[in-house]
Amino acid sequence: MSETLSKKEIAKQYVKASVHYGHRPKEWNPKMAPYILCEKYGYHIFDLVKTSKLLKLAGNVVEKKAEKGCTFLFVGTSKLASSIVAKQSRRVNGYYINYRWLGGMLTNWPTVQKRIDRLKELEKNEAEGKFELLSKKEYSAQRKEMDKLKRLFNGIKDMTTLPDVVIFTNQLKDSLAIQECLKLGLPTISIVDSNCDPDLIPYPIPANDDSSASINFILNYLVNRISIGKKKKIETTETI
Repeated sequence: MSETLSKKEIAKQYVKASVHYGHRPKEWNPKMAPYILCEKYGYHIFDLVKTSKLLKLAGNVVEKKAEKGCTFLFVGTSKLASSIVAKQSRRVNGYYINYRWLGGMLTNWPTVQKRIDRLKELEKNEAEGKFELLSKKEYSAQRKEMDKLKRLFNGIKDMTTLPDVVIFTNQLKDSLAIQECLKLGLPTISIVDSNCDPDLIPYPIPANDDSSASINFILNYLVNRISIGKKKKIETTETI
C-alpha cells in the first residue's frame, strides 16, 4: 500500500484483500464496536478509515524502531498465516514463529535457547555426516527430534536475545503468546478481528484474520515500513 495513493484507491486495495470482513454478529466482541461500520451479508464490516489510521500508527512504530536498529518477531501459527509470516519476516531479516507457540517461549527464554542449541547441534551432526554412523533406530530418533525442533524454532534459531517488537496475525489463537509479551513489556502489534478484545493489544489493527490475502496485506505494509526504517538507519550511519 503506497502512501501516495488517494483514499479511494487505498480503500479499493483493502476491499480487494478482504480486510473489511469481520465475523458474524453473534460471534463478535462488543469491545470491537468502535471499529465496526455496519453489518452486511450476515457479517460485520470494519470501518476502513479507522483500520487505515491504526495500521499507519503501527507502521510509524515499526519504522521508528527499525531506524533504531531494533529486532522484530512475527507470530502466526494458524495454517493461513504460517507461510506468509515466514516469507514476510525474511524480507527484513526478522524472526518468526509459525508452527506452535510453546508456553514460556519468551518468559523462559534461557530454556528455549538450550533447545535451539540442541537443534544447531543436530544440524551440525547431519552436515558433518555423523547421522550416517548411527544405527537405523538412532538415526530415526534423531531425525524426528531435529524435524520437530526445526518446526518449532527454525524462525528464531538466530535470535540471541528477546525481540524489541512482536507482531501477531491472530489475537485469539496466540493469546498466551501475547500475554507473555505484555508481561515482558514488549511493544505488541496484532490484527484484531471482530471477535477479539482490542484492549489487550497496545497497537491493534482491526481487520480480517481469517483471510490469507488480508493477513498478507497487513504484514506487507508493516514490513515495507520496517524496510524504510532500516534504510534510514543505513543512510544516517553513512552520513556520520
